Amino acid sequence: MSLISRGLDRRATFLLALIITNLALSTSQVLAHNVTEGDAGYIQEIWGVNIIPFMYLGAKHMVTGYDHILFLLGVVFFLYRAKDVGIYVSLFAIGHSTTMLLGVWFGWGVNAYIVDAIIGLSVVYKALDNLGAFQRWLGFQPNTKAATLIFGLFHGMGLATKILDYDIAPEGLLANLLAFNVGVELGQLTALAIILIVMGFWRKSPYFFQQAYSVNVIMMTLGFILMGYQITGYFVAA
Repeated sequence: MSLISRGLDRRATFLLALIITNLALSTSQVLAHNVTEGDAGYIQEIWGVNIIPFMYLGAKHMVTGYDHILFLLGVVFFLYRAKDVGIYVSLFAIGHSTTMLLGVWFGWGVNAYIVDAIIGLSVVYKALDNLGAFQRWLGFQPNTKAATLIFGLFHGMGLATKILDYDIAPEGLLANLLAFNVGVELGQLTALAIILIVMGFWRKSPYFFQQAYSVNVIMMTLGFILMGYQITGYFVAA
C-alpha cells in the first residue's frame, strides 16, 4: 500500500473516531431528540403553512441527532453494495417517518425517557449484530431488515414525543409535518453521504476489521450510556 493510501486510511479512521468521540461527549450534555429553546420558541410562535422553516428544522434535527447517526452508522457498517444501503436506509426512513407523522397527528402520548432508552437499545443491538454476537449466542441470525424497520418506528416515536411537547398551531399542521419529514430525510442523506465517504476510505485499510471491532464496542458502550441516562431520568422525573 502506498504512503498516500495509508495517509488516507489514517485520516478516514481518525475522522470516524472523532465523530464517535463527539457523539460520546454529546450524550452527557443533551437529551436525544432535544429541541433547542430557540427552535421551540419559533415553533410555538408561527402558524399556517411554513414549508422551508420546517424543512430546515427537520434537517437540523437529523444532522445533530447523535442517536440517529450512531444507529445509521451501525446499519451501513458492513454494507458494501449501494442496493443494500438503499434498502436498509429506506426501511429506517419508512419506520421513522410513519411514527413521527402519526404520533404527532394523533397526539400519541409516550414517555420520552422510555422511548429514548429503547433508541439507545437500538444502538446496542446493532453494534452487537455487527460483532456477530447473536449468531454465537442464539445460533441464528435475526432478521436485520425487520430489526431496522422496528427500531426506525421507535426513532420516529422519539421525535414525535418531543414535538408534542410544543403546541404547534393546527393551521397547516399536516403540510408542516410533511415538510419537517422531508427535511429529516434530506438531513439523513447528508449524514449518510459523509458516513459512506469516510467508510469507503477506511475499508481500504488492512486494519479495517481489527479497528471495526473496537469501533462497534465503542458504539455499544455509547448505546448503554444513552440507555442508562434515560432510565435514570425516568426515575428522577417520576
